[in-house]
Amino acid sequence: MEALLDLLRGTVTSPWVYLVIFGLTAVDAFFPAVPGEAAVITAAVLSGSAGHPSLTLVIISAATGALVGDHISYAIGRGGGAHRLAQLPDGSRRQASSNWARRAVDRRGGIILTTSRYVPGGRTAVTLTMGAVRYPRRSFLLYDSIAAVTWALYCGLLGYFGGLAFERDPVKGVLVGVGLSLVVTFGLEGFRWLRRRAHRRAAARR
Repeated sequence: MEALLDLLRGTVTSPWVYLVIFGLTAVDAFFPAVPGEAAVITAAVLSGSAGHPSLTLVIISAATGALVGDHISYAIGRGGGAHRLAQLPDGSRRQASSNWARRAVDRRGGIILTTSRYVPGGRTAVTLTMGAVRYPRRSFLLYDSIAAVTWALYCGLLGYFGGLAFERDPVKGVLVGVGLSLVVTFGLEGFRWLRRRAHRRAAARR
């Protein structure tokens, strides 16, 4: 882990630093041992103290890497997990667990995906599960984009400002990040609910 962060520090004045951030956050999505979050915060700290790398590009690289990595994890789950779930015998405990996971993801997939981004290892389990139960790709892209962008903003701004607001209570920093993603997610869910309601009313009048 320390070697990867040393690589980041060694390339901080080079355009390659953004590729390093992209790679670390992408791999971290399906291999949590890679310090993706630490890399983003470290780069943002260096941006605030030394003026480089660019905070905007750090956040963009982190969000893009997280998004790509989550889709790789989703594809792994969809490829291997979906096949194994289909082979589970009816009535088995694993089949019951699979059905429960599928129903939970169908009902609250967006909220689960956006909040799991802030749980160590949680996003990997969730993205793999969503792939395994074949959660719709379009919805996955939408909510995962919210998760990736809010997470990148949280890490980037926390590092840039030196964590001064949360240095004595880092839990509050995590809660701020989760709260931001929830506000965006609930806002989107509310908009979609209102749109479906409007469509139903329009259909009923015909």
